[in-house]
Amino acid sequence: MPILATEEKLDMLKVAPATDYELECVGKLKPRDYEVYLEWSNNVLDEAMEIFTRSGRAMMLISGDCIVSLLSAQGDVANASCGSYLHQVIQPIITKYILKYYQENPGIKEGDIWFSNDALYGGIHNPDEVALMPIFYEGELIAWAGALVHTTETGACEPGGMPVTSKSRFEEGMNFPPIKIGENFRLRDDLMEVIVNAYGMRHPRMLSIDIRARGAAIDRVRTRLQRLAKEKGKDFVVGLIRKMLMVAEEGARRKIMSWPDGKYRSVHFGDAVGFQEGLVRSCYMTLTKKGDKLTFDWTGSSPETPLSYNSHSQSTIGHASNFMYEYIFHDLPIGNATFQPIDWVFPPNSCINPSERAATSCSVMIATGTMSAMHNVFGKMIYCTDEMWMQAGASNANAGNALVLAGLSQWGAPFADMFAYQINSEGQGGLPQWDGGNAFGFPWCIFGRCPEIEYHEVEYPLLILSSQHWKDSCGFGKFRGGSGTAQIWVAYHVPMVFFMSIADNVRLPTAQPLFGGYAPCAVVGISVRNADILEKLARGDKDLVFDFQSFLANKPVKGDWTNEFYARTTTAFNKGDIITIAFSTGGAGFGDPLQRNPELVMNDLRDQLISDWVSSNVYKVVYDPARLRVDYEKTDELRRQEREERKKRGRPYAEFEKEWSLKKPPEEILGFYGSWPDAKVVTPIFRP
Repeated sequence: MPILATEEKLDMLKVAPATDYELECVGKLKPRDYEVYLEWSNNVLDEAMEIFTRSGRAMMLISGDCIVSLLSAQGDVANASCGSYLHQVIQPIITKYILKYYQENPGIKEGDIWFSNDALYGGIHNPDEVALMPIFYEGELIAWAGALVHTTETGACEPGGMPVTSKSRFEEGMNFPPIKIGENFRLRDDLMEVIVNAYGMRHPRMLSIDIRARGAAIDRVRTRLQRLAKEKGKDFVVGLIRKMLMVAEEGARRKIMSWPDGKYRSVHFGDAVGFQEGLVRSCYMTLTKKGDKLTFDWTGSSPETPLSYNSHSQSTIGHASNFMYEYIFHDLPIGNATFQPIDWVFPPNSCINPSERAATSCSVMIATGTMSAMHNVFGKMIYCTDEMWMQAGASNANAGNALVLAGLSQWGAPFADMFAYQINSEGQGGLPQWDGGNAFGFPWCIFGRCPEIEYHEVEYPLLILSSQHWKDSCGFGKFRGGSGTAQIWVAYHVPMVFFMSIADNVRLPTAQPLFGGYAPCAVVGISVRNADILEKLARGDKDLVFDFQSFLANKPVKGDWTNEFYARTTTAFNKGDIITIAFSTGGAGFGDPLQRNPELVMNDLRDQLISDWVSSNVYKVVYDPARLRVDYEKTDELRRQEREERKKRGRPYAEFEKEWSLKKPPEEILGFYGSWPDAKVVTPIFRP
């Protein structure tokens, strides 16, 4: 069977045309049927989601970073329970592939369970694995159910499913095109053996349990939908699903029509590819809005990279959908019909549309530029509207820095898992009327949860000394971004553990602010080998303070302190070593910090979200440090002086551009960028 070309995948994202029969079924719906049974579908999908999260094993599943979907018979997502909006985009492609190529051999039958995780066939990256089940009634296919979650281990060249060293897709472990792994409502033992054990899985139990959890979730959707068909008739179910698709498209077009026509552009950069530092233009986005249509064009983004920081076209669209559903289409049914009025343009052989052999397991890291650009282009477009200006928020943290621990647990079981706490506690971007939420969640999955620290410690050989908001991690502004978090990790219980991390934004945050705000902080990799922390804990040393800033400033733990790039290849740590400071970054700021209410600055000081230095030097607030009372007269004068200084520093744009266009970064950091400054291919990549 063929591997899908970009154009075919984009075409499969479009909703299949309604048949005469479907339109007839829609016409039979009575008043209020749609509203009542849309909510019925929400409840069914939420029920299946609860089963899903309670049945699985991976940390990302337990934390709710997943999706359960209801699809039409033609393979379009009509509604979903999230979880992660990222995953709704890919299911139509995979389902339509099955419908197009597997109707006769091996055939599509009641009780089938299909499985896929390969981005060449429509996936995000190979840790994101989906199970799909066709739903029949009286022998006729009427719908599909899907369940997808990031299951960390894939048997790749590094543990955790997202290797930063992989140079091609063949080093990334398990990559399955759509394959039937179950028949007659039972998983096939032979294929499960292949999936779980053929790729050298470091955590086979997790993979096996999560596949069964997907099966339990989609089967619950099936039983509920078949019961509805029995009670209300097949025509009712078919009409309801098509109506969901129609309402989603109509709602999207109505929203788009209300925004001003024009072109809006945002350019974003990363500072690393895999474990290697270097500048990459991860997103050069031009949004064109005309009438009730949008066109996104990524022409100008850097060429595909030689490591795993590449994102196939549908994965890039999935990352755009995170913003769309969180801020723009939040009141519409979740599905690809909302994208019907949207076209997508991807330059070939780019980091957001690479060649077939490219490594893409870390696609989420290169696509952070797209996520951040969505905030900026929409902020510029909708802030002037009457209805949606309050949705024009600054970028969420959109860091996605992922930490993986692997080895043999204190229970004697092999494991390799990505921890959900730090990615599920990133800061939200500032909004037009209020601050972003502190540790609000994972921008890929705003409904995800931070697992209890005790859960991490019980499951894995880890001691977490502290967990707190990270002071000054937020982007400052009239309304600041939300704060991120920081944890101190210590290897515990076992002689050795293995650690790796996937990251960028060490020197250059991907997220950009809006309307005069500040970008959030960058992150650094800190570890302490040969640490005496366990001995100090055993003695109860009084100088051992776990406040994050004090810990770094005073270094109460002796050992070999290291400050390195946050993305790190797999490394062994001995018992008692401080493995890392687990950071989550803050959100970007909205508006000029000099316009921030000084009392809000004092509140942030009381909550230890910002430092005295930021209060004085960024917000220009004069206050009594003992009582945190503002001197408004001196504050107004200091802010007036700063505005005058800004005018003196300012230059006409033409003068600035003339000088700026002559600047060029050092050659040693342009290896991933492409030609300067237009980011075109310089040397084609040879992949082993």
